[in-house]
Amino acid sequence: MAEAATKSKVDVDFNRIREQFPVLSQQVKGQSLVYLDNAASSQMPSRVADRIDAYHRNEHANVHRGIHTLSQKATDEYELTREKVQQFINAEHKDEIIYTTGTTDSINLVANSFGNRFIEEGDEILLSEIEHHANIVPWQMIAKRKGANIRVIPVDDNGDIIWDEYVDLLNDNTAIVAVGHVSNALGTVHPVKKMITEAHSRDIPVLLDGAQAVPHAPVDVQDLDVDFYAFSAHKMCGPTGFGILYGKKKYLDEMPPYRGGGDMIDKVSFEETTYNVTPHKFEAGTPPIVAGIGFGETISFLNEIGMENIAQYEQELLEYGTEQLQRIDGIRIIGTAKEKASVLSFVHEDIHATDIGTILDQQGIAIRTGHHCAQPTMRRFNVPATARASLSFYNNKEDINRLTEGIRKAISMFE
Repeated sequence: MAEAATKSKVDVDFNRIREQFPVLSQQVKGQSLVYLDNAASSQMPSRVADRIDAYHRNEHANVHRGIHTLSQKATDEYELTREKVQQFINAEHKDEIIYTTGTTDSINLVANSFGNRFIEEGDEILLSEIEHHANIVPWQMIAKRKGANIRVIPVDDNGDIIWDEYVDLLNDNTAIVAVGHVSNALGTVHPVKKMITEAHSRDIPVLLDGAQAVPHAPVDVQDLDVDFYAFSAHKMCGPTGFGILYGKKKYLDEMPPYRGGGDMIDKVSFEETTYNVTPHKFEAGTPPIVAGIGFGETISFLNEIGMENIAQYEQELLEYGTEQLQRIDGIRIIGTAKEKASVLSFVHEDIHATDIGTILDQQGIAIRTGHHCAQPTMRRFNVPATARASLSFYNNKEDINRLTEGIRKAISMFE
């Protein structure tokens, strides 16, 4: 049944790819695991775990600081990842790729560094109504320090940006637009290229939170013409504690360092310090070396599958999952945008999302429940929380069948 369920129009054997994730073969509460919490963190294929283990066992050394063989090898591998990321998102320059600890760190870097340099009292920062907290709180903090104002782009009942209101919010005081490429709570894919073009017509830079976009479809930062793009390794089959900030050189070169310490300096004296060049001036201290090297292996793995293939296959799963959930009495999907990524966020008219998630866990089915670090989104749709099943390319239709059977069982327990 599982094999038949994973047949796809895509010419890739996703059954074989699934076998590269050993965690999926385990038993949870006496039943085979169904992992549908990929928007929080995806699973890691064996080859990435093996690469990380090989570094720990045979290659461990600090980078950028040594002339000995192990240090040089670690540095080469660590910097090779920067080149892989550049190619993966089609950045123009390798120096536009900054290593961070994740999407949250990347956004904080821009909010603080760009904010300190370019945001002034009375300026406005535009955010959408369905942002993750990581793309709200850093901007609130810099706005408070600089005397700037947060303006909110509303969404309609489907979760789509209300275009005319977005355009009306853009003005001479707008310092930056910061929006999620894909909503983590709803799956909405914003019309980001169109939004960027509109903002740039007024010389307004744009940051995209790409944490939920890069794992699921090709991203070309030059085609988007985006000014800043942030994402995390652990949401795309890589290690935790590692992320990327892409930024256009014209901004990065003008932005001051975000943190001080080793590696980000040129010369240090007690009287004055001069800073390293971009991107190193933003990368203070010993970095997460093994995570960076592991992420390089992750990118190679994803490239072999093909992001276009992943996008098409996941869309098939999303369509199937949407159809199956809509057949369950009492279930309402929250977030029905015209363009969606692989997120199924739903509520039941009589059962709290936490109860649904708890009962599903007893059946070996892992989903996420709560506000998903998006409390303003929950308020916009007048729900306290949702149950969220988020898909990856190693899922299949049998996983969705297990999910819907589990939901029906949960409902029956409350009848």
